[in-house]
Amino acid sequence: MAAATVTVNVMLAIHEKKTVAMELYRPLRQYMAIHYSEREAHNMEEDLETVNSMRNEVEKASDTLEVRRDLLQSYYRALCVMESRFPISTEKEHVHTISFTWYDAFKQNKKASQHNIHFEKAAVLFNLAAIHSQIALAADRTSANGLKQACNSFQAAAGAFAFLRDNISMKASLGQSTLDVSVECAGMLERLMLAQAQECFFEKVISDGKPHALCSKVARQVSLYYEEAHAALNLPPLNQHFDRTWIAHVQLKAAQFYAEACYRLSLDLHEKEEIAEEIARLKAGISMLSDAKKSAKGVAGPLLDGVIKLESNINRNLERATKENDRVYLMRVPAINSLPPLPTASLVKSTPMHECLDASKEKMFAQLVPDSSAKALSRYTEMVDETIRAQAEKLQQESEITRVKLREMDLPDSLLALEGNATLPDQLKEDVEAVQVGGGPAGLEAEMQQLRDLRRVNQELLVQTEELLQKEAREDAQFRTQFGTRWTRPQSSTLTKNLQDRLNRFASNLKQATESDGRIERAIRDNYPLMGILDCKPIESALPSLARPIMSLDGNEDAIVGALKQSLRQLEMLGSQRAGLEDMLKEMKRKDDILPKLMATSGSYEDLFKKELGKYDPVCQEVARNVEAQEQLLHQIQAQNDSFAAVFNLEDYKAAREKGYKQINTAVAKYREIRDNINEGLKFYVTLQDAITNLKQQCSDFSMTRNIQCREMMEDLQRQMAGLNFNDGKPAYNYPSVNPAAQRSNAGVSSHPDPPNSHMSGGPRPPYYRTAEQSGPTYSSSPAPSRPHNVYPGQPPYYSQAPSPYHPSPGMPQPSVTHDYSQPAYPGWRGPYYNSIPGSHPPPAGSQPPYHVPPSSEYYSPQQSGYYKH
Repeated sequence: MAAATVTVNVMLAIHEKKTVAMELYRPLRQYMAIHYSEREAHNMEEDLETVNSMRNEVEKASDTLEVRRDLLQSYYRALCVMESRFPISTEKEHVHTISFTWYDAFKQNKKASQHNIHFEKAAVLFNLAAIHSQIALAADRTSANGLKQACNSFQAAAGAFAFLRDNISMKASLGQSTLDVSVECAGMLERLMLAQAQECFFEKVISDGKPHALCSKVARQVSLYYEEAHAALNLPPLNQHFDRTWIAHVQLKAAQFYAEACYRLSLDLHEKEEIAEEIARLKAGISMLSDAKKSAKGVAGPLLDGVIKLESNINRNLERATKENDRVYLMRVPAINSLPPLPTASLVKSTPMHECLDASKEKMFAQLVPDSSAKALSRYTEMVDETIRAQAEKLQQESEITRVKLREMDLPDSLLALEGNATLPDQLKEDVEAVQVGGGPAGLEAEMQQLRDLRRVNQELLVQTEELLQKEAREDAQFRTQFGTRWTRPQSSTLTKNLQDRLNRFASNLKQATESDGRIERAIRDNYPLMGILDCKPIESALPSLARPIMSLDGNEDAIVGALKQSLRQLEMLGSQRAGLEDMLKEMKRKDDILPKLMATSGSYEDLFKKELGKYDPVCQEVARNVEAQEQLLHQIQAQNDSFAAVFNLEDYKAAREKGYKQINTAVAKYREIRDNINEGLKFYVTLQDAITNLKQQCSDFSMTRNIQCREMMEDLQRQMAGLNFNDGKPAYNYPSVNPAAQRSNAGVSSHPDPPNSHMSGGPRPPYYRTAEQSGPTYSSSPAPSRPHNVYPGQPPYYSQAPSPYHPSPGMPQPSVTHDYSQPAYPGWRGPYYNSIPGSHPPPAGSQPPYHVPPSSEYYSPQQSGYYKH
């Protein structure tokens, strides 16, 4: 009986809609060239040809069912891509030369034409559903694989009709349309396809010999689907559109499977010996079949044969059950309307078509982005950014709350102190590390030794400089004693006064610096016990530790510490989770590209935005759960920390720790103060050394020049004493007065003008020593020519002049032989020792002397340097 039921079941397939040939290439290319660019139109020619070719293939309908199914799906996705880029309507700014024409699938003499791409999409979806129904009907349901294929194809057909009803039908019905793509027809056809898919399951459970109760539930669900389709066919506008044989077929199918459900349930009731309900169910099935047979005119013969056979089986079982009840059970048969509804079991559903019809991954016309899609993408991006920003701020706020709360509770520092791992504040730790890298308090002695060495070097330089001046003064005094009044050169004490004053000042500075060094050494010695804490490595070892209580009443210290540590670990895990959630949000945004979906979506984007933003909801929910868990955990940690503080006397430990912090901070400050003073001293001694070296060089040059002058004076005196005169009638050297005032007053009345090569005021001075090319004096048998005195401005501060006792008045004759040695031989004096060698060049203009005497303000004094801070 089951095998016979499988072979006689008759199902329906839907015929495709017919269309007329049309061209898409030219209108679309023309629109693209006008509204985009000719270059883009040229680049998109291949896509245009592909779309045009697919439209021609849809119109021919000459391929196999599977190939045609794939073609319709590809063409539908292409239409979705075209929809956002090529607006098709009767408006001149749109593609107004394209009109889609389709015939009704159930009334072949009716057709409709629209300048509306949604009408084309509706027709393509209808044909896709029809192809799925034809694939299902062509399957061999006598085999397991064929039965499965038929069931899946009917469900796919139902899914295509459902997608047509929910997304396209209303848009396609805005103009003149065919009834087969309306909302009502698409809904009716969905129920019909589901009924036939459920019928495939019924055939399977019968062939597999499943329990009668399950077979009854599956049959009853088949009946319900057919009843829903029959109800839609009897309502306008469908009641006048479909052929009567369709209505009779659906009605008879509904009655057949209702009776089948009653029959299968009666078999289960008979086994349970519930004869009275069995008889009632069989009578209900007979009644339903009798009514349906009255309007079954024109139905397929196999279907009618199956109904008759089922009716025969029901009548036979009803007769048997009635006899058994009359003879054995004697139970009262309930009325049909008093019976509970037959149970159902729905095993099918409409296959979702969004995945196979999704055009977001299509590469066709991908380079064309209309303004509407770009604006929609910008708006969506702003919505995503706002969502991520709100969640990120919430996460960061919770992290900051955690840090503040833990800092208030002094965690985890107090736990680390209990384990002997006390910590320093970050800034104080950095300060101590800087001190230790610099050598620490022990390194101050090495720096003090540098200070002592520099002081010793300066003292030695001062002694050497003083000895230079003293030696020159002794030699001058010796010659003055030897020659008496004939030794007319100025005394050394009158020329070296400024040099001696500077030496005295430097000596005084050095003495005060020595006192400052002593104060620094005393500061190091007095504060070394305080600064010694900085030598502890690690520095945390110098801090007090948190000790366990000496006496414990209940011995629960370990439990308190363990619970607090566990809570802190959980809090740390929540923090790590927050960081992961924030990274997850950023990664989702990076991968979130909905532009293809926007360009494949027509109409309002709000539904798409809502759906796409829903992807972030799970992460946002995780953020909310994380925040709530942290709040609860912080309350728990607060209570545990209160217990910890009470047991371990945390307040006393904090006071001792703060005292340790202050001690370390004071040691660092004292170390830096001493180190700064040492650095000031080093800087002072280096600068003073440069100044003393400069002064020593000046004294050396002065001594050398005085020696040269002394030698020439002695030669002159010896010639005079021998009665020799090499003047040769030329004017002798004129040594002006050592008094600057007298020199300035008499400069304008000199009877001897400056020679052309003399050095004018402000010009370069002659060098105080000869180069290798001029290494020796030039002596001549002829008397040396005398030169007029030239006044040199900018002379060193120790150079002073006195009025010349030999300065001539106007009209008075010049002395012919006498040489005046009152002129100091330093620094502008040039005697025969500096006669130029023939062929040598004068020093360049603006050249400086070999050393430069800076003003006294350049040298440090104890009052100017911070080195002498008390």
